[in-house]
Amino acid sequence: MSKIVLGQNQYGKAEVRLVKITRDTKRHEIEDVTVTSQLRGDLDAVHTEGDNAHVVATDTQKNTVYAFARDGVGSIETFAMRLGQHFTGEFEWITGGRWEIEQYSWARIPVDGEGHDHSFVRSSDERRNTVVTIDGDRTWIVSGLSNMVVLKSTGSEFRGYPKDKYTTLQETSDRILATSVSARWRYLTTDVDFDKTFENVRAVMLEAFATTHSLALQQSLFQMGSAVLEAHPEIAEVKFSMPNKHHFLVDLEPFGLDNPGEVFFAADRPYGLIEATVEREDAPDAGRAWDSVPGFC
Repeated sequence: MSKIVLGQNQYGKAEVRLVKITRDTKRHEIEDVTVTSQLRGDLDAVHTEGDNAHVVATDTQKNTVYAFARDGVGSIETFAMRLGQHFTGEFEWITGGRWEIEQYSWARIPVDGEGHDHSFVRSSDERRNTVVTIDGDRTWIVSGLSNMVVLKSTGSEFRGYPKDKYTTLQETSDRILATSVSARWRYLTTDVDFDKTFENVRAVMLEAFATTHSLALQQSLFQMGSAVLEAHPEIAEVKFSMPNKHHFLVDLEPFGLDNPGEVFFAADRPYGLIEATVEREDAPDAGRAWDSVPGFC
């Protein structure tokens, strides 16, 4: 029988909920994130012998997240790197790890036409996220967004596909195109204005979705990714996962009514799921950047 050994491993505190209110002026700021910290390194003994000498308690990792937030969160990428550099610098046997952060957006409640100083409303289910991976002296950053729901009420077609005895879908030259965009992009450097870049990447994606006369959701996806890479040389690739949020025209003839493309049934499942990577042909190897970013091809 071959020898049994320990393979790759990591451990930490998952989904630490953190809300930071900055109140140094009368106009408060809110930062709302979920942080996961996972450490890697010389951890064989705890698995094979139950020796905890190298185990930085997951509770300690949680407390470190809260303590670091006292100075502010800032960009989630920078905050994740701060945590990673702390753990790999403070404990010599911790040689790397994975720090994932998801950020929730809040908008100021308008009062008399102005955003209130200290009252907020959750703006949507859309979330910003990042995964920072450290392995020795190398750092990879994969950032992105999820649940960005978009819709085109026209400017989309779907026809020319093969048909067999099981095909019932009718071709169309004018349809609603809707999806919930989840996208992740890999940075080529850590020297980035992450907040500014995130806002611009999001804006570029939205503009490409809006202006592309879509013959397929795949085409829209590729145009969105291409636009991001053209605008941002510091990004190597963009991965997308985009479900097709189907809208079916309702037959109103039984009620003696026509329906000139105005009344639809929004179906939630089943749904088409489109996933792809748009990348630079000469992009450097991704290393461990995508090792623990599930759900993307």
